[in-house]
Amino acid sequence: MKDLNSLSDEKLVDLVRNKNQELYTHIVNRYQEKLLRYANYLVSNHQISQDIVQTAFIKAFKNLQGFNTKKKFSSWIYRIVHNESINAIKKNKKLITLEPDHWQQISSDQNIEEDFDKKQLKEIIKKSVRKLSLKYKAPLSLFFLEDRSYEEISDILKLPTGTVGTRINRGKKLLKNIISQEGHEN
Repeated sequence: MKDLNSLSDEKLVDLVRNKNQELYTHIVNRYQEKLLRYANYLVSNHQISQDIVQTAFIKAFKNLQGFNTKKKFSSWIYRIVHNESINAIKKNKKLITLEPDHWQQISSDQNIEEDFDKKQLKEIIKKSVRKLSLKYKAPLSLFFLEDRSYEEISDILKLPTGTVGTRINRGKKLLKNIISQEGHEN
């Protein structure tokens, strides 16, 4: 059998469905950190984010036979996490804090001053993103923090690609306004 790491998600899903369900752990390993980070962007609570991702993996496994391997698995699993995050926000309004507790750290081999400036900028952006509604937070997080294309975001959020572009552009403008109102320079 080929090295599992070299297989596409869709081929790995096909193997899980038809040959060996235990290979699902490779899918979990590929996506766990990314999905946890995305859920945390939306709900800003690490414990709830962990529950969301665990539930999403269980739902994905149960519904794996219904997944169309001609489509992107990543969009499908992100959509499940997105839906679970929305449900968690509705269910746990009082538990979900305004402060995200585990944002991705910036790592850099550049000089200390430049690294410090990047971290400072990231903190300003994190604080500002929290003030946006989910309508803008979700596409901005997927685009800037998860490096997803407009088409993938469209699949995940079940929105037309044009709407994704509009929300990202409006979200960037809102973010810029929030940052400037707080007295931060460019």
